[in-house]
Order: sequence, then C-alpha cells, then structure tokens
Amino acid sequence: MQTVVISGSRNSDGQTAKTADALLQGMGGKGEKIFLPQMNIERCRQCEDNGWGLCRKAGRCVIEDDFASVVDKIKNADAVVFATPVYFSSLSESIRTFLDRLRRICINEVTKDEIKGKLAVGICVAGGGGGGAPACIGDLEKVLQRCGFDVADLIPVRRQNLEMKLDVLKITGEWLAGLKK
Repeated sequence: MQTVVISGSRNSDGQTAKTADALLQGMGGKGEKIFLPQMNIERCRQCEDNGWGLCRKAGRCVIEDDFASVVDKIKNADAVVFATPVYFSSLSESIRTFLDRLRRICINEVTKDEIKGKLAVGICVAGGGGGGAPACIGDLEKVLQRCGFDVADLIPVRRQNLEMKLDVLKITGEWLAGLKK
C-alpha cells in the first residue's frame, strides 16, 4: 500500500514522528514522510475579492510553492496519514496552513474526485498535560471529511500514554494494510 505521511512537526525524531513511524511499521514499514515545516508552503491569499480564486474554478492554487507537489503525492497514494503536534488544543500552524489550502482546492469537483474515498488516518500528539488532543482530533476530522477522505481512524495521543498508543498505532497500521489487499 502506497502511503504518505504528512507531518506538521518539525522534529523528525519527536513524539509525533514516533507515532507516524509506529503506524507505518504496522503497514509494513513503507511510506514517504513529508515534514511540512521544512517545506515552503504559504498561507492562502484569498486571491479574488470574493475570497476565492483558481482553487474553486480549477482545483489548483495560484501560489507557486511546495503545496502542489504534496497534493500530487496525496493523489497518488492509497492512504494518507496526517500527524500533528497539538498546539493550543489545535493543529500545528504548518499543517493548518496546508489543510486550509487543501480544503479550498477540494471545492472543485475534479480535484475532490481525485481525493474522494482515499483512506486517511489522523494522529494528534499532545505534550504537556495532553488535554488538547481530543479537540485537535475534532479540528482535523472536519477538514479531512470536507476534503472527501475516507477517515479510517483518528487517534489522540498524550505524552502520558504515548507508549501504549504506539502499540495501538502498529495494530491500526496492520488493519489498514489488510483493507487494501
């Protein structure tokens, strides 16, 4: 199964990376990882006076940055994992910026059809007290559903239950790998 991991964390060895790695391990260990903070992805410009632009008309964004290449990887994948650290009970800024633009291009029927039904898993990893993970999962779920993904699972993780959740994520990965056989 061709899987792409979209990470909103800058730390390739941190808690968020560990959770994505555990899921990939369950899926057989293969998958491309993309760390959004290391890429050039600008925020939406709301191009026209009505707040829209090519996103609505053509299903693509006018901004020439790394966004389109990540979208192409999503379109070519069988499954997409969205993994984010939790900041202020919500998504990291980098994954929010990416998802804000993704949901806009998914307004276009052609683009939405290229993503519709694609398996997705969301992982939100909270440090500190960990209380923000459920709220973050809710934010992520809304956007993924709006884009047309088949949201297979949403997994909140706290620093305090990380080790247990790594086991859960491996099992989830095994389950996902079995869906596409």
